[in-house]
Amino acid sequence: MTQPRKDDRASAPLGARFDLPLIDNKPPLNQNQRLHWAEKNRRAQLVRNTVAWKAKQLKLGQHQHLAAQLHYQPGDNRRRDAPNLTATSKPAIDGLVDAGIVPDDNDQHVTEHMPLIHRGPGERALWLEIVITSRRPEAE
Repeated sequence: MTQPRKDDRASAPLGARFDLPLIDNKPPLNQNQRLHWAEKNRRAQLVRNTVAWKAKQLKLGQHQHLAAQLHYQPGDNRRRDAPNLTATSKPAIDGLVDAGIVPDDNDQHVTEHMPLIHRGPGERALWLEIVITSRRPEAE
């Protein structure tokens, strides 16, 4: 694999906020689903790969730390528990690591905020909000 030229590596400024839209017209994974392990893994990989590709397209650069929060707009007012959506936010954050945005998904590099549910009528939407909080030092 070839290293990108230094001028090809764009980098997002500190404090920059990005919304990465996720899978359209599909509900997110949640902790209460009773799926076969293979189907659960397939769906988690889909989320992970989608975030990795969309993050690469944005050319965010490499960073030491970021904050991430999953947002879900279900399009109705049914009661839902935000902590159940961590089944989606975890593979989404893994996708940021896969894209090389942060070196790891531990708390030294990622602050994960509780998922947020936007209730009310409208279109269904699912996105990951990223805020760049620290730039990775340049390798010498």
